[in-house]
Amino acid sequence: MATTTSKRMTQTEIISQLAEKSGMKKTEAKEFFTALAALATSEVKKNGEFTLPGFGKLVKATRKAREGRNPATGKPIKIPAKTTVKFRLGKAMKDAVGGGK
Repeated sequence: MATTTSKRMTQTEIISQLAEKSGMKKTEAKEFFTALAALATSEVKKNGEFTLPGFGKLVKATRKAREGRNPATGKPIKIPAKTTVKFRLGKAMKDAVGGGK
C-alpha cells in the first residue's frame, strides 16, 4: 500500500494487505500474524532471541540497575534492573531502506 502521506499502517491495514498478497482470508491472515507473534514471544523467552528472516532479530537484553533523577524534584532515585527486548534490524532490511553503511 503505497501512500503519499507518512501515515503508518494500522493493524487492520496490515492484515488486509497480507491477506490480499497471499490469497488468504483476512481471518486466516490475522490468525497467522497472531501465531507468529506468539511464536516470537515464546522463543525469546526460551532462547533469548528470535530471528525473523528478511527483517531482523528480537533479542532479550538485561538493563542494569542504575541511579536516575525524578524530573519533577531532581531527587535521585534508584531504577531497578529489568529485562527488555530489543530489535536488531537485519542487513538486508537496512540495505533495502537505505540504512546500510
